[in-house]
Amino acid sequence: MAKYIYEHPNWTDFSWQDKIINVVFGEVRHLQGKIIGQMNALGFSDKEEATLTALTLDLVKSWEIEGESLNYEQVRSSIARRLGIDIAGLLPSNRHIEGVVEMMLDATQHHNSPLTEERLFGWHAALFPTGFSGPYKIEVGRYRTGDMQVVSGAMGKEKIHYQALPPELVKAEMDKLLDWINNDNSYDPVLKAAIAHFWFIIIHPFDDGNGRIGRAITDMLLARAENSGERFYSMSSQILIERKQYYEVLQNVQHNAGDITEWLDWFLHCLKNAMLATESTTQRILKKSEFWKLHEHTAINERQRLMLNKLFDGLEGKLQTSKWAKITKTSTDTALRDIKDLVSKGILQQTQDGGRNANYELTQIPEF
Repeated sequence: MAKYIYEHPNWTDFSWQDKIINVVFGEVRHLQGKIIGQMNALGFSDKEEATLTALTLDLVKSWEIEGESLNYEQVRSSIARRLGIDIAGLLPSNRHIEGVVEMMLDATQHHNSPLTEERLFGWHAALFPTGFSGPYKIEVGRYRTGDMQVVSGAMGKEKIHYQALPPELVKAEMDKLLDWINNDNSYDPVLKAAIAHFWFIIIHPFDDGNGRIGRAITDMLLARAENSGERFYSMSSQILIERKQYYEVLQNVQHNAGDITEWLDWFLHCLKNAMLATESTTQRILKKSEFWKLHEHTAINERQRLMLNKLFDGLEGKLQTSKWAKITKTSTDTALRDIKDLVSKGILQQTQDGGRNANYELTQIPEF
């Protein structure tokens, strides 16, 4: 079996081949500037909307990578409340969601605060408020004291993907990582985010939640790179799409002697794709903003406003009277009246695909 990276002396003296990553690194830095420029051109409420969307997606998708689902609307409501963003239909959220939102906002909004052991333990405790991960009791708010293996497969036929470093080394290795994150400014901040993610995952310091905390550290360092707590793209959403390669690359690089070129190349491409995806989100926010400017004097009731916003935010599936009634908690008669009213105002139209149940969509917003 090949040695793990941490079994080599001075394993954290990482190296990489600049010529392999330079082009994508330049593209990432260019896109970063472009997105910040686009966002600064937005009005205040549109910018808030973009930040709210990115943070919500980032959190929901980070959990999805681990096979867990968080309620999107509850997460969105919790973030909006904490950031003081006024949105319609705020939902109450449970203790678990409040905890994970707290962790994410602490990472991004306080990105310039030092990352200390105490702060990390606070994040970990916020992830597991009951002291359990599913049915299993885990060590919460402290480093693990047991061995850690990443395995898959049926019992008796397990495949070990990774054996993390022994528990007695965790504290010293984490002290070194935290000192580097807080005090070493000799790296470009985007590269620093990539290296920190890999370094943290290799140590795997906690009983559970390492992936989620690793991604929170990445978000914190990307916020530092942009010197802004406003987030406009979601790295976790993109990692979820590229999850298979994410694990493959980690598995390859964990056996290197210290050359992490393959990891940096993958990370930068993933970040670039996350930024490209955000451009389409920005277009949607701009369209939504134009729409409400155009209809600021149109009589639209609260149910209609809720559903129109959902359509702009990318409502899943087809819009039918029954779906309208279910979401707005009204009768199908009321739903049909709401829809017909918006059709008569030229806001909604019936789609071409007929059938027993009529489907509706937004009409095109005129270009100005």
